[in-house]
Amino acid sequence: MMEIVRFGPEHVSEAAHIETLCFSDPWSEAGLEFLTSKRAVSYACMVDGKLAAYAGMLCVLDEGQILNVATHPDYRRRGYARALLGALIDYADSHGIVTLLLEVRESNTPAISLYRSAGFVAVGYRPRYYRKPVEAAVIMVRTKNTDVKQPKG
Repeated sequence: MMEIVRFGPEHVSEAAHIETLCFSDPWSEAGLEFLTSKRAVSYACMVDGKLAAYAGMLCVLDEGQILNVATHPDYRRRGYARALLGALIDYADSHGIVTLLLEVRESNTPAISLYRSAGFVAVGYRPRYYRKPVEAAVIMVRTKNTDVKQPKG
């Protein structure tokens, strides 16, 4: 059974392990601890008592920067990242956060598709943003209560 809960210190160690499975340049435990701070809004997706996925954002005034969305490889394609993204969007919508933004690897087409389906649009490009391997980032934005048209292509 899946349950979305607030991400807390008890999730950091498991999240660090998931980071190493998901990313070529993973966040450290110290970096992940930021997701438990008052400046962050973060959620954990628990399945049968295990951390399956997590997501977090930094909130400043009316803007939210989605910092991390990760799903353990054994739990992919089950809608957990979509549920976490939905929880972040619901939080933003109910707390006066008008704009959500994120960066995603240009080659991460599953994530880009997920973000587009949630109303994000590509608005920019950062060459050589990521390391290991060097790759560009696509900057995506979602603005509350606007009719956003997806670019063709």
